[in-house]
Amino acid sequence: MAVLPQLNQQWNNLYTTNSTPFHYAFLVSLFLLSVLLLLICRRSSGVKFNLPPSPSKFPVVGNLHHLGSLPHRSLREVARKYGHDLMLLHLGQAPTLVVSSADMLREIVKSHDIVFSNRPKTTAAHILLYGCKDVGFAPYGEYWRQVRKVSVVELLGMKRVLQFQFVRDQEVSMMVNRIRKACVNGASINLSDMIISISNNIVSRCVLGHCFEEEDGTSRFGKLGRRLMTHFAEFSVGDFFPYMRWIDVVRGFIGRLKATFGELDAFYDEVVEEHKARFESDSGKSHIKDFVDILLRLQKDKMLDFNLTKNDLKAILMDMYVGATDTTASSLEWLMAELIRHPNVMKKVQEEVRRVVGKNTKIEMNDINKMEYLNCVIKENLRLHPPAPLLVPRETTKNIEIGGYHIPAKTRVLINAWAIQRDPRLWDRPEEFIPDRFLNNSVDFKGQDVHFIPFGVGRRGCPGMSFGVASTEFVIANLLYWFDWKLPEDGVLGKKNMDMSEVNGLTVHRKFALHLVPIPYYSNAA
Repeated sequence: MAVLPQLNQQWNNLYTTNSTPFHYAFLVSLFLLSVLLLLICRRSSGVKFNLPPSPSKFPVVGNLHHLGSLPHRSLREVARKYGHDLMLLHLGQAPTLVVSSADMLREIVKSHDIVFSNRPKTTAAHILLYGCKDVGFAPYGEYWRQVRKVSVVELLGMKRVLQFQFVRDQEVSMMVNRIRKACVNGASINLSDMIISISNNIVSRCVLGHCFEEEDGTSRFGKLGRRLMTHFAEFSVGDFFPYMRWIDVVRGFIGRLKATFGELDAFYDEVVEEHKARFESDSGKSHIKDFVDILLRLQKDKMLDFNLTKNDLKAILMDMYVGATDTTASSLEWLMAELIRHPNVMKKVQEEVRRVVGKNTKIEMNDINKMEYLNCVIKENLRLHPPAPLLVPRETTKNIEIGGYHIPAKTRVLINAWAIQRDPRLWDRPEEFIPDRFLNNSVDFKGQDVHFIPFGVGRRGCPGMSFGVASTEFVIANLLYWFDWKLPEDGVLGKKNMDMSEVNGLTVHRKFALHLVPIPYYSNAA
């Protein structure tokens, strides 16, 4: 039992519960499980495969203690010792392949992408996403292809991104006005809350037709979405020990998932019913304004190759609304924090933004396309801070051989994008924020360069890349154009010891909110 204190905090809390009966039940369950595993091993055929290297493991729990509180960081360190390219971990009863090499990832994508395109069934995804009927966690197959196609064509593709520019214009204009008002007394603002709010407002207007903002300008559903993304990364006993799922119920994990799901489900029910009433009032002829309207039209006209149920519809909305909000907000938070820490970069990118916009009274998308250095800054931020450092887990559908190693079917796969994008074999000074590395450099994040994959790669790459990047570019350009920024303590930029702690989740965001003092920039355009 010496391994247990080394597991993550949730596992540790589970083991050290004050309930004596529960304590003994847990120990007995572990003992019976270990006996079962021993019997299974003894009954195996004795055939040995050339498996990827693995660190030493403990009985029953295997390598769970190697995950740590920030798995993307912990797994990089373990991989450096045991399998820099491929490493096999035994996480309870779940064999898990960790990919930390661009070369291995290239082989996977080019030769075996279909085999690696399934998703493992996890407790959180099953409860929060209506049995995994969304785009991100749906099993690989015809249903996934259909809903992904609809989402890309009707919301996430470049055509729709351009059509929804008026939403970004309006929401950013309101954000700028709110910041201007805050400048009157020279106080700091909680930029993290403001970023979450505008990300939520943009997405909710495009997806749901209008925003859901509190009187003080904050977004309750933006924070609720962040809580949901954190749930996806919480430790679930049932995910690693299927026969012990009952422990997740006893320790309250299932209850927390259902509470979050209940809030969001009630919200989506209200939204869908409101759209249905409006849709049916005029036979849907004049109210195709947002993604919900489009889905209802497809449902009514039976234009898909499957029956789109209400739960299917809500699961897709969950992906589009919550996923797009949190990933964009996280990227913007990290980007502003890095600029504060690097005043020379801040100065250079602000000079470019203000030079390109000139005396115009607003920033146009055509202006954004001319901001080469801003593009470099965004790329470098995505390299250091990919929204989902381990991407979304995958699962192999059959036995496969990669890099000379045998990978069994039903093996979970973690692609450590964070480690690949900080690999010193691929990047010069990889831990430093150096946007200039992308000047006159064709490397991009669209999936062709496997050492730069903040949005994933292959068939299961993120379909919302264009939508998210467009919002990030437009928001950051306006923040840099209309305001100078300083820290509230002493006003000095470049504070290298500024806390950059992370909070783990499906997306990794800042542990502490970013508080900054905005200073209006008075140009000829103001």
